[in-house]
Amino acid sequence: MTNEETAVKATYFSIVGNTSLAIIKGLAGIFGNSYALIADAIESTTDIFASFLVLFGIKYSNRPADQNHPYGHGRAEPLITFLVVGFLITSATIIGYESITNIGTSHELPKSWTLYVLGAIIIWKEYSFRLVMKRSVESNSSSLKADAWHHRSDAITSVAAFIGISIALILGKGYESADDWAALFAAGFILYNSYLIFRPALGEIMDEHLYDDLVIEIRKISHQVEGIVDTEKCFIRKAGMKYHVDLHAIVDGKISVKEGHDLSHKLKDTLRDEIPELGHVLIHIEPSRS
Repeated sequence: MTNEETAVKATYFSIVGNTSLAIIKGLAGIFGNSYALIADAIESTTDIFASFLVLFGIKYSNRPADQNHPYGHGRAEPLITFLVVGFLITSATIIGYESITNIGTSHELPKSWTLYVLGAIIIWKEYSFRLVMKRSVESNSSSLKADAWHHRSDAITSVAAFIGISIALILGKGYESADDWAALFAAGFILYNSYLIFRPALGEIMDEHLYDDLVIEIRKISHQVEGIVDTEKCFIRKAGMKYHVDLHAIVDGKISVKEGHDLSHKLKDTLRDEIPELGHVLIHIEPSRS
């Protein structure tokens, strides 16, 4: 299974799961008098649209290079990640506003059975987070990683709702707002996670150097290619699921231009065979000083 297929399959899993949970949370929140569950349902609804965005981003970013995009379309993925973060911030704002409004509004205690609903949701969302995060690592997808954190944020908001409802039920009348305070805390946590998702995507757009382990692997493989004396500069930038590499390779200064040219192609082919995640590889040949 290719990286794209892995990511697409995980995204469909997110869409189906978020749609089902949004309906379950909404109904449970309305009939169970839980504002925290209703807030949770709002977040799950935004997660559905965010997952569709991720799906579009993955498919578009994996389109092949063309005349206008010689490096491919991979940069679409971090841009989609920015939009997903926007959805997270929007949902956190809505949840926070509703929570503050409801804190000062008298309402009934939540129903005790909502705790069973939340318990099942927490288990499912944590499982979803681990599954989608694993697929994001396998496919090297930043937008899928953002989608995974949607699941983790959902799990945290559900934990907060569980605690809030428990406090309200245990302490009784006068503590109905514990449910709303839990939703407000969840909104703050979602905003924090938004930053954690946004920061790596910004680094990708800005070509920030974040790939020391990959540089070490590239140098190790290069030294095993016959004719390559050493390596010097190695610049890496990520675009979508691919890494584009500029590498300075040192060869014997006495060989011909054609031999140096052939060596650069040999090194390039070896690197792409050994590291399938590499996209465009530019080899700059330099003569050995010895």
